[in-house]
Amino acid sequence: MKVYRLLTGKDDATFCRRVTEALLAGWELHGSPTMPATADGVHVGQAIVKHTTEEYDPKKPLNQY
Repeated sequence: MKVYRLLTGKDDATFCRRVTEALLAGWELHGSPTMPATADGVHVGQAIVKHTTEEYDPKKPLNQY
């Protein structure tokens, strides 16, 4: 099965660390990042996916796959 997540946040080092940590945990980038500019600054989003043999549990946090 493939698990999907969308990471979002401000365009800063914290967001980049979250993506890096997900990649180190076996997640893969899925598609291009988004970077909309708003009145609050630039926000980013990056879709990630992970292949797993585990059964999907809607109560389990996605970052625990």
